[in-house]
Amino acid sequence: MSIARTLNNFMDEHAVTYQLVHHPHSESASRTAEAAHVPGDAVAKAVLLVEDGQYLLAVVPATRRVKLGQLHRLLGEHVGLATGGEVASVFADCERGAIPALGPAYGLATLVDESLLEQPHVYFEAGDHESLVQLREADFVYLLGEARHGQFSAHV
Repeated sequence: MSIARTLNNFMDEHAVTYQLVHHPHSESASRTAEAAHVPGDAVAKAVLLVEDGQYLLAVVPATRRVKLGQLHRLLGEHVGLATGGEVASVFADCERGAIPALGPAYGLATLVDESLLEQPHVYFEAGDHESLVQLREADFVYLLGEARHGQFSAHV
């Protein structure tokens, strides 16, 4: 599969240079970092959330996990995890669980944990379990557009 069509079109429309990093099949963000030989702190893990009937994407480093309580305080609203079926529906052109960390490509409001933006390069799922997209941090921020930044994760 390599790169999801929606993601590829979005990055092409924004004329951003990126590289694909291929790696052995892996099922988790931390294992993906190991398989691709890249720092776990630079691998963006995306989590689909539901807030008042709307989807939003939370993005944290692979070495961290989303703290829903901290997100609640940041947003002033309760958020919950989307179901597997909801994830599959929103990311229909991706393999199950291989969520790209660019919510705007899928029309999703996005929240980015500030700890991820301390890296010179950011890596994230390309839509399958064997490819990562590598971007310069500045290009990642550019593609995120109006994404909110905050602190809402903790080390695993």
